[in-house]
Amino acid sequence: MTGSDETRPFRLVYVPGVMPDKWVRVWNERYPDVPLTLTQVPAAAAAERLLGGDADAGLVRLPVDRAVFSAIPLYTEQTVVVVPKDHLVTAVDEVSPEDLADDIVLHPLDDVLDWEALPGRPAFERPATTADAVELVAAGIGVLIVPLSLARLHHRKDLTHRPLTDAPESRVALAWPEEATTDQVEDFIGIVRGRTANSTRGRARPAAQDQPRRTEKQGARRKPTAAGQSGTGRRGSGSGNGGTAKGGSKRGRPRRRS
Repeated sequence: MTGSDETRPFRLVYVPGVMPDKWVRVWNERYPDVPLTLTQVPAAAAAERLLGGDADAGLVRLPVDRAVFSAIPLYTEQTVVVVPKDHLVTAVDEVSPEDLADDIVLHPLDDVLDWEALPGRPAFERPATTADAVELVAAGIGVLIVPLSLARLHHRKDLTHRPLTDAPESRVALAWPEEATTDQVEDFIGIVRGRTANSTRGRARPAAQDQPRRTEKQGARRKPTAAGQSGTGRRGSGSGNGGTAKGGSKRGRPRRRS
């Protein structure tokens, strides 16, 4: 890895709802000499930031353009419906799209779910953001369907959520421009895949380079033993009586047992 890679920060973008804390913590422990800059961006803006060179990699929502991006799917989120606490669906453990037939289902412009047909009744206009839609739900104007992480991100005491069956789901992935796969990107891939420090690429290599030196030292320690074994063999071959005595002793034991 070049010196410039070691000093340049690793720039990671992430979309709302994604919690990168555990991976950032491992990075800081494993590569304390390389700062990691973390920036939250709207889901729709993540690809542009990556292609524009503003970030090295991103925790994004699929799909992405696989013609230009490499991506590693990480997990799939549960889809929930956000409702006021006094809504009828709070009486059940999970909700079906049919249960929302009489509800106004808000559809914000930054929705991350891929709907063929949104359940319920449409609102007169689409809220600009998920945060705006949550405010409308709190005002009793409708309900909102989002990935679980976004329901938690916009949690309010007067709202709750229930799992929604037969609904599209959101998948989160680590993505980066395919033509910009740097050693730092490889290092972060190793972290999200759970590799140990010795098995990751990049700055973990020095530890791997130490291994041959340890092996050489171990070989040096083994040499006296090998020589001793060779000397013992020579002493055995040089003393025919000694060899015969040992052999006679071994052959005599079975006769004594009989």
